Amino acid sequence: MFGEIASFLPSFIITFRETLEAALIIGIVLAFLYKTQQTQYNMYVYWGIVVAILGSVISAFAFNALLGGFEGVNEQIFEGTMMILGAALISWMILWMLQQRHITKDIENEVKQRIEHHNAFAIGVLVFISVLREGVETVIFLGTLSLKDGVGVSIFGAAIGIAIAAIFGYALFRHFLKIKLKTVFNVTSILLILFAAGLVAHGIHEFEEAGVVPIIIEHVWDVNPPLNADGSFPLLHEKWLIGSIAVGLFGYNGNPSLVEVISYLAFIALMYLLWQKYSKPGNEKKSLTQV
Repeated sequence: MFGEIASFLPSFIITFRETLEAALIIGIVLAFLYKTQQTQYNMYVYWGIVVAILGSVISAFAFNALLGGFEGVNEQIFEGTMMILGAALISWMILWMLQQRHITKDIENEVKQRIEHHNAFAIGVLVFISVLREGVETVIFLGTLSLKDGVGVSIFGAAIGIAIAAIFGYALFRHFLKIKLKTVFNVTSILLILFAAGLVAHGIHEFEEAGVVPIIIEHVWDVNPPLNADGSFPLLHEKWLIGSIAVGLFGYNGNPSLVEVISYLAFIALMYLLWQKYSKPGNEKKSLTQV
């Protein structure tokens, strides 16, 4: 039961955030086309969505095939590398969103330029690239989640995240829902930063097992091995309620090494500094094509 909860929450947050970003871009494009009475171009948007979803599915199969091609030390190095890569992508995604203060205006301008240049196909390409990016990121994030011991991916959690984000995005652009998107993105960004910090620490752990990174102090603390007198797990044990949820969401480790702890805290400190930098006015991106 605890393991299912630990898998559900991070799977839900990942797909909710990624789908919401995709839905935001799709909603802006469709709303602009509707507002300017040019809905004849909607078909290009729909085709962009369909092809991007197919591309995301292909990337999922490719990721699984690649994962199964390694054994022993090579597998540990690959898993550690994928976790670090996943954390880097999450960081980039969060920092990119911090810079998109005028995302609606930027997207509308791009769509307007495509129409004025009689290049409606480029509208579909814009949607395709945007949705595919979110799809591939989702595959990598869920893939790295599946590499974490005792966590795994919750298909149910991922599906619920996609469904709620899609409904959320639709309600926003149909004006059924009044909410500050900044608040939603800030909350999910904080959770994802903690999740990414856990990926960094777990990636370091894999490198330690492979002998790439030296183990200075093997266990800074250790609350995992002993069981209570009644046979239950201690409160903060990785397999108990609080511990198992913390493992999935925040990368908690009941017996981390010194390098893991340092890498976890260093990543959070770095993200805090970058958040402060990129959230300041004047650092916004001017166009989605710069991404």
